[in-house]
Amino acid sequence: MTESQFPADRFEQNRDRLRAVADRMLGSLSEADDAVQEAWLRLSRTDADSIENLGGWLTTVVGHVCLDMLRSRTSRREDSLEEQLPQPPAHRKAIANPEQEAVLADSVGLAVLVVLDRLAPAERLAFVLHDMFDLPFDEIASIVGRTPAAARQLASRARRRIRGGKVSGTNLPQQRKVVDAFLAALRSGDFEALVAVLDPDVRIHSDQVSRLPGAPTEVRGAESWARQAITAAQGARAARIALVNGSVGLVVAPRGRLFRVLRFTIANGKISRIDVIGDPTQLASLDLAVLDK
Repeated sequence: MTESQFPADRFEQNRDRLRAVADRMLGSLSEADDAVQEAWLRLSRTDADSIENLGGWLTTVVGHVCLDMLRSRTSRREDSLEEQLPQPPAHRKAIANPEQEAVLADSVGLAVLVVLDRLAPAERLAFVLHDMFDLPFDEIASIVGRTPAAARQLASRARRRIRGGKVSGTNLPQQRKVVDAFLAALRSGDFEALVAVLDPDVRIHSDQVSRLPGAPTEVRGAESWARQAITAAQGARAARIALVNGSVGLVVAPRGRLFRVLRFTIANGKISRIDVIGDPTQLASLDLAVLDK
């Protein structure tokens, strides 16, 4: 084995874990590949023989890279990192397509990705590294620049936000049953089943961002709205159940990026009102949490 092959082989032994960490941190397979490639670049500039725990060192590097990427997402440059950096020694996986991104969302839990995306970068990193990958807080502390106790608090705060602390509905199982039926009918295109779960005089209110061009802000009546919904139900595949302001609702988040939220008013086992929210300011104000199965 040549001297140049040695760090390359050691890097390959850690690649899958590094990519998994970055996937969960960033919610994007293509960005995760960029983070892993950056870790390879930094290793290639370092004396690998001097690193006692290479796996820990690489995880720390990927954590730092992901933290920087999360902090700079709004101003991230458009040019691809792949075009600027030397390729890692092994064949680099292709840029993720939407189907691959959907697999990631399903494996992590789309609702978890949505709520993670709303956390401060340091909270997100502490939660992912500790709760998903069992990294000790001593190591997490060095990445986020805090004490181990502070890193523990970050993860705890993230955990509370992800699981939610405010529940307004006293009958979540019943709400869940109704919303489950609504989503199943929408996905299967079952008009009768969709109408059955709606109050005959249901009101559907869409904000300015969510409504179709030329469509009214509010639609009334189960049958008239159900026909429209069945026709344009592509987004139902990217919808998942979550807690929205303490009640059962739906988040629509293609590839883990929040796009729409549906809030439901349920009375007597029927949906009497649906609020479709797409305005970024309104979305940011919502209290979203994961709803345990």
